[in-house]
Amino acid sequence: MKAGDRVGVAVSGGADSVALLRLLLELREEIGFVLSVVHFNHKLRGAESEEDERFVTALAQRHKLELRRESGEVAAHAEERHLSLETAAREMRYAYFRRLLRDGQLNRIATGHTLDDQAETVLLKIVRGASGRGLAGVYPQLTVRGSQFSASIVRPLLGTRRRELEAYLLGLGQSWREDASNRDLRHRRNRVRHGILPRLERYLNPAVREALAETAEIARAEEEYWGKEVERVLPLAWQAGGVLNLSVLVDLPVALQRRVVRAATESLGLRLDFRHVEEILALSSNRAGSTGLPDGFVVSRKAGQLWFESKKTPSAAEYEYRLCVPGSVAVPETESRFEAVLVSGNAAEGYNPEDLMDRSRLAVELKVRNWRAGDRFWPAHTKVPKKIKELLQERHVTGRERRLWPVVVSGTEVIWVRGFPASARSRPRSELSVLIREVELTESN
Repeated sequence: MKAGDRVGVAVSGGADSVALLRLLLELREEIGFVLSVVHFNHKLRGAESEEDERFVTALAQRHKLELRRESGEVAAHAEERHLSLETAAREMRYAYFRRLLRDGQLNRIATGHTLDDQAETVLLKIVRGASGRGLAGVYPQLTVRGSQFSASIVRPLLGTRRRELEAYLLGLGQSWREDASNRDLRHRRNRVRHGILPRLERYLNPAVREALAETAEIARAEEEYWGKEVERVLPLAWQAGGVLNLSVLVDLPVALQRRVVRAATESLGLRLDFRHVEEILALSSNRAGSTGLPDGFVVSRKAGQLWFESKKTPSAAEYEYRLCVPGSVAVPETESRFEAVLVSGNAAEGYNPEDLMDRSRLAVELKVRNWRAGDRFWPAHTKVPKKIKELLQERHVTGRERRLWPVVVSGTEVIWVRGFPASARSRPRSELSVLIREVELTESN
């Protein structure tokens, strides 16, 4: 964090997040950032959840900080998406964080993850079977980017023990809220927190939490290195259409072979476990053969290449909606609403010029749809148009998200693609401009 940052502290009411807020309050004047409080009410514990929100509200008021808050029915979301409560809560909480960052209200959100959280995460990953990426655990910073912003979620306390934060709060005379569900041993993380890690400390290694956190730090550095190696090798080994060249693959170290296979299949929307990766590599030593993969895919060896093919019947994933100028349209497939806003005269000074398009260059009525094979787009700061397929590959957009990625079309020309600046050719040259923006659908929409 640096001077001028607009930092929202995610405060649940627990010791970790309250300590983070108090620490940042001490640093605010020295560094020069603007501080506010962010709270998401998960509605999981009835009256206790409401009391948590009142506690956080009072804390923000006491320190004269702006409070941003939202609530969500996590239990209903978990049931609808077939998720655990913990995963559903995280999904909804982080969706709210991203909206705040995307809307420009904040450019940093700080969360109270501690060294203890890191140790618990790494141990859970080990038990489930993790690659280097999984062992990297909780990252100190998560970058959130869009066509109009670049922001981040930061975890400043990842090197600090929970007990140290509690001692700090006791020294200040600062109270916090205890979440009774954190003692519920039906949750895996709580079993690790209250049962497994204390036993490991007692019988094997008193510094086991620090050791697990160090493992995560080592894994993050190694993943960064391997990621660059994969970026270098993948274009040589992987062909569009799902073909892996064995002449390149077999000369690589096994560790890099595994990563190349994972990266290649992820571009098809596949997330493979260790067994499937090994079965794919085993084909490289055979003259012929094939093996089944998740999600209806089959990989076959043909003339020195591995061919990945989907045997599923394609689903009707295409969509198309009319968008009037000015006007808006809801797109259920992307769970968002698209708006075409007219901007005239001096009002344009309040917008990023890279997001505005000349009204006279656009059709009276636009179309919002998912991208199609052969679609091309010419983003600002690029010399030539590029296939949207290639743009999404560069951003590592995969699976269902890739198939449904939205574009806006004027006539036959793609004029807007989510996540990319508008074409320089469309820049305003008259008094009337158009702004295309996407907003998340909510119940009020």
